[in-house]
Amino acid sequence: MRILITGSSGQIGTNLGLTLQEQGHYVFGVDKRPNAWTNDIETLLQDLSTPYRDFSSGIGHVDYPPNIDAVVHFAAHAKVHELVQQPDRALENITMTWNVLEYCRHHNIPLIFSSSREVYGDIHRYITEESYADFAFTESPYSASKISGEALIYSYAQCYGLRYLVFRFSNVYGRYDNDIERMLRVIPFFIREINAERPITIFGEDKRLDFTYVDDCVSGVYTGLEKLVSGEIQNHTINLAYGQGNSLIQMAQFIGEELGKTPDMTIEPSQVGEVTQYVANIGKARALLGYNPQTPLREGIRKGVAWSLDWWAKNQ
Repeated sequence: MRILITGSSGQIGTNLGLTLQEQGHYVFGVDKRPNAWTNDIETLLQDLSTPYRDFSSGIGHVDYPPNIDAVVHFAAHAKVHELVQQPDRALENITMTWNVLEYCRHHNIPLIFSSSREVYGDIHRYITEESYADFAFTESPYSASKISGEALIYSYAQCYGLRYLVFRFSNVYGRYDNDIERMLRVIPFFIREINAERPITIFGEDKRLDFTYVDDCVSGVYTGLEKLVSGEIQNHTINLAYGQGNSLIQMAQFIGEELGKTPDMTIEPSQVGEVTQYVANIGKARALLGYNPQTPLREGIRKGVAWSLDWWAKNQ
């Protein structure tokens, strides 16, 4: 396969790109920043949030490689609370998706879109089967941008025959997620702070979320790519997660156990716009993709801590 990945310098993009290349596929990345972890993915530096009008050979006046089999659109501003403070970045997410859709439309290329469990809102009914997303529960500009992205994709399928898969991710963590200065992610941040014996703040004592180890996420996307390109499946929206909830307190305790240190935790209320209850229904992923996540949170934390400590030791 010949795959174009937007957001190829991010955590999931890096893991997916390297996995595809290891399996003999061609990968072309598009990102507005260089990859902090590897130079092995061919990457074009381009800001996709700029409104473009020329899609004859790529997006804007830029040539992309020919004969692309599928686009995986990961590029987005992805921190919920940051987009509460800077909602203009949510509009940029929508512009990025429109640009990618126009490129796919002009070249008849199928698309995989990274959506989010945020589209379900803070649903205390615990209904997370894909067709039950109620957009009246939209909690934040970030979730609105993902809802808008999904709506654009569904409209392009109806109007132009776009073939797609939408994956709704949930708290993906693991290898290549420790660029904390660029985008603060809770698990690598807690690993760093607990290891340094600094205090941490838990926003939401009763928050219960579905943490997904990155290898499980990539496995689902990889299978989806194969089935979309081959024409076996198309036009589905699928939850990709582990399918089990854990609290932030439990997660921090797992990190402390792995580091041999007791976390110094302060508990505060959840921040504005955050989802506080989410456990994914992954039945559709099992049925369509044979998806079978292998990494519970305790094991994933062990792998994540080991990778982070090794990376910091080699790069400090």
